[in-house]
Amino acid sequence: MSWLLFLDESGHDHRSMPYEVRGGAAFHASALWPFVQDMQRLELAAFGTELHQFRIELKGSKLLNKDRFKWAAQGPAMPDEERRKHCRGFLTKGLEKKPPSRNEFTAYGQACLEMATGIFQSLRDHQAMLFAAAIPCTVTRPATYEAEDFLRKDQVFLFERYFYLLEQEKQHGLLVMDEVDKAEDRRFVRRLEAYFRRTQTGRYRSSWIVPTPFFVSSDMAYPVQAADLAIYCVNWGFRLPARGLRPLACPTPVPKPCIRRRAGVRRVRHRVRAGPVHGQKR
Repeated sequence: MSWLLFLDESGHDHRSMPYEVRGGAAFHASALWPFVQDMQRLELAAFGTELHQFRIELKGSKLLNKDRFKWAAQGPAMPDEERRKHCRGFLTKGLEKKPPSRNEFTAYGQACLEMATGIFQSLRDHQAMLFAAAIPCTVTRPATYEAEDFLRKDQVFLFERYFYLLEQEKQHGLLVMDEVDKAEDRRFVRRLEAYFRRTQTGRYRSSWIVPTPFFVSSDMAYPVQAADLAIYCVNWGFRLPARGLRPLACPTPVPKPCIRRRAGVRRVRHRVRAGPVHGQKR
């Protein structure tokens, strides 16, 4: 069996997020289909319908938008059936370009928060592992050939942590990425393959990581959508002040299940065993 790491990115447009975060959620192959089924059930339980029918994608910036919290707080928690009925009304009126009612706004806000909390619980239930690498958005890209041709250092560290998990589990790992821009995706694949082919460390890590990523459309892949939500919350809610990740004003609360506990992964580098490296276990 193998692991699959579903990758996405947050804050790379440098508009509103404090950090650039690349990362995602890794699932054991045996847990992937049960997780997808849980996501489908959760979506129906929260909204009463499948959001793709209304051209809406599950994303952290949409589920946890500050307006969703404001709408959800307009009234007491609705009974499930009432919330689902008003959600369907909210979504239908969105297609019809009609203004929703106050109850429909409230129901949709509560459903978004219910969905976000449920996704994190499902990640924990299926023992997904969260991997993320963050750098401040103020960091500028140097105008050098290294920046164009080489894999960025934070991305190298991200794959390093994934390698430690796979080495510990003695299983191979695949990479699944959100397809965005084909030209940029090709450049990333070129850098990725160069790292795993031309560097000694990369060749060593390719013994467990399969450096041929699969690209999928995020609106058709629940695990990528879950990864988007997770790294969105990492961007706003996870801080290590001693390492430069300092607290900032967050426009929306971060769900408590976002970051609960750490899973120790022993670091192994060329058979030299060092101290524990902490990855986030859902």
